Amino acid sequence: MRIGMSAAERDRERRRTVAEDEDEAVGEEYVVEDVRDHDRLTKRRSRFTLLAGDLGLDPSRRGFNREKFIDGITGCSPGFFIHPQNSWYRAWEKFILVWALYSSFFTPMEFGFFRGLPKNLYFLDIAGQVAFLIDVILQFFIAYRDTQTYKMVSNRNLIAVRYLKSHFLFDVLACMPWDNIYRASGRKEEVRYLLLIRLVRVRKVLEFFSRLEKDIRVNYLFSRIIKLIAVELYCTHTAACIFYYLATTLPAVEEGYTWIGSLKLGDYSYSNFREIDLWKRYITSLYFAIVTMATVGYGEIHAVNLREMIFVMIYVSFDMVLGAYLIGNMTALIVKGSKTERYRDRMTDLLKYMNRNRLGRDIRNQIKGHLRLQYESNYTDSAVLRDLPISIRAKISQTLYKSYIENVSLFKDCSLEFINQIVTKVHEEFFLPGEVIMEQGNAVEQLYFICHGELEEIGISEDGSEETVSILKPHSSFGEVSILCNIPQPYTVRVCELCRLLRIDKQSFSNILEIYFHDGRKILNNLIEEKATDVRLKQLETEVTMHIGKHEAELALRVNSAAYYGDLYQLKSLIRAGADPNKKDYDGRTPLHLAASKGYEDITLFLIQEGVELDVLDNFANTPLLEAIKNGHDKVASLLVKEGATLKIDDAGCFLCATVARGDIDYLKRILSNGIDPNSKDFDFRTPLHVAASHGSYIIVKLLVEAGATVLSKDRWGNTPLDEGRMSGNKMLIKLLEEAKSAQLSELPEGSQEITDKMHPRKCTVYPFHPWDRKDISRFGVVVWIPRTIDELIKVSSELLKLNDHPTFCIVTEDAGKILDVDMITDGQKLYLISE
Repeated sequence: MRIGMSAAERDRERRRTVAEDEDEAVGEEYVVEDVRDHDRLTKRRSRFTLLAGDLGLDPSRRGFNREKFIDGITGCSPGFFIHPQNSWYRAWEKFILVWALYSSFFTPMEFGFFRGLPKNLYFLDIAGQVAFLIDVILQFFIAYRDTQTYKMVSNRNLIAVRYLKSHFLFDVLACMPWDNIYRASGRKEEVRYLLLIRLVRVRKVLEFFSRLEKDIRVNYLFSRIIKLIAVELYCTHTAACIFYYLATTLPAVEEGYTWIGSLKLGDYSYSNFREIDLWKRYITSLYFAIVTMATVGYGEIHAVNLREMIFVMIYVSFDMVLGAYLIGNMTALIVKGSKTERYRDRMTDLLKYMNRNRLGRDIRNQIKGHLRLQYESNYTDSAVLRDLPISIRAKISQTLYKSYIENVSLFKDCSLEFINQIVTKVHEEFFLPGEVIMEQGNAVEQLYFICHGELEEIGISEDGSEETVSILKPHSSFGEVSILCNIPQPYTVRVCELCRLLRIDKQSFSNILEIYFHDGRKILNNLIEEKATDVRLKQLETEVTMHIGKHEAELALRVNSAAYYGDLYQLKSLIRAGADPNKKDYDGRTPLHLAASKGYEDITLFLIQEGVELDVLDNFANTPLLEAIKNGHDKVASLLVKEGATLKIDDAGCFLCATVARGDIDYLKRILSNGIDPNSKDFDFRTPLHVAASHGSYIIVKLLVEAGATVLSKDRWGNTPLDEGRMSGNKMLIKLLEEAKSAQLSELPEGSQEITDKMHPRKCTVYPFHPWDRKDISRFGVVVWIPRTIDELIKVSSELLKLNDHPTFCIVTEDAGKILDVDMITDGQKLYLISE
């Protein structure tokens, strides 16, 4: 940079330098040199430094990372190899391209016009074959990019095998001195046909035009027109040489029976055409070939003998295809919109954007490499399907991607419907080696599934050091931890090989999970199992577990909300999608609790048909039947009772006594009609009839008596309901109780010794195991009448349970409390016979 330039001039100079150094996009990877790189390269350096820089091995180069460089080359060997981007090799490619162009055009001419090269061309031919022989040797050292992994392969064995299996044989045969072999064989015509093997070198010219079309520094229209002109000239040139060759294969006496031997242009005759100047013979042959290709009709030039007619027919048929190719390409140039042109336009726009925003070299290479990958892989062709109906697109997606999604470990045991929904929402993407797809600590909006290739999860510590946590193979996924648990990405994900991935965005994935939440629980469980072996991810297990609990709670609320508001359609959808109808909310209430409390018969019937638990208790000891009774929904209560629901009330005596004390007659009627025992006692052995009589409530007493309440039961102080009624002073009440007493006494057997016990004997259930020993819960107990003493109860129970009489047996309650007196036992209580 010149000294004394102003700041503005220096800035313009830097911009011009960047623009001049923009991608030499000739089919290889595009490189835009940074301004500082350009300044550094202009400094004086040793030849060794220049060589290292050309090979990409200069350790002083800004941003050089030896480990990253080695990672980008597979099959590294200590032997010598040449990188395709080496500037010396690229110069050699241009040099050999000139020889390939010469050989491609000269070989047909040598075949048609010469039988043995003249001396002035012999040494030129030898020089060309030597150059191509050197190129054959160099091909054994040129690293190549693997089409599967997209990494540079530098292993000489792999390079050699690849070259030997492709063009090696033809390249070697093309380098043979066929002119000398022709002379040595006695000038046999068949040997000359082997000379046409050299036409394989035209592939280098085709590769050059392919790269030229993608070179954004060259006008696309110009490059395409040059290619089309070259194709036309080469075809007509080759045809001209063959036309002349056909004329020379006849003996000299028959040369007048050829197209050129019989030709007369004005007064000039071609009867002795072999003696005419070479250039004039070639132009005449080329004229005949062009006129034939254009099919504008024949005048003085036409086929004469049978072989010429046959070749003309073949040539004209080929020209029809060639003409269609040329016209089609010219039309495409006028109309525009070809794939290559779209690629060039997009690359040009990207380069302008990157230069304007001064993006770094690494991000430049990643952007351009990814764009080139799109061009070569054709994975953007999925845009063609946009106009198709969604049903057809869904079938196409299932055909292409279902086999991959089904085998993803995250979706193990998930339903087929859920898999199909995921398949229809995924998009296909490709990534180059070295690309970072997700960075540690970032919020994630995409979930990826691996079809082909290999990636690595990298943990980055606070000091910046990297540690490879795991290698991701096909059928793995990443991004699921962040999306499912709403936490930052725990690891950086970097591509090791060319990868084909399937992507689904977070919103689409969440929408599918809202419908198939049963599969969502399986996914979260699979996530815990999959990450269980990862020591660094074990700390996330608590968060995943909390997320599962939160998900379950939200789901229970949605189901209960549908039951509470009577939305049968929503409730059916949720349950058929996998929601548990027995799931409780934070109050321990199930959908059946809420439907019964609101009186929804249709929802109650649907839940019963789904097999829900009928007698489940909430946190307030309420059952669905009790909820229906409380809120006066008799039809729902009848439906529950009909299906087998029972009125389970903890401490029914206290409950009934409290209801009687409140004077809630309607509630009491509904409870009694649904099977509750009217003789249930509270902690003082008082029955509801005791309380009603003490309050002087004639209606309630009559209701209880009609329901079967006994007048003869005694409380802790030996008082009967009749005693309580006499103290209340209600004469009607006393009369009712006395009549009930007379009726109940008359029903007792004569000769009864214990009137109270005979009137209303108490029973209990005795089990032969400890109340806390639930492993024996399958063993049956026995129901016995409660005798006068605890010893008699132990003796009767041991005999019925077929246990050996043991002096240390005792009776305990469910809370493992030892019972010392039979008066402590309530009617219907569960007891346990155990050894002390």
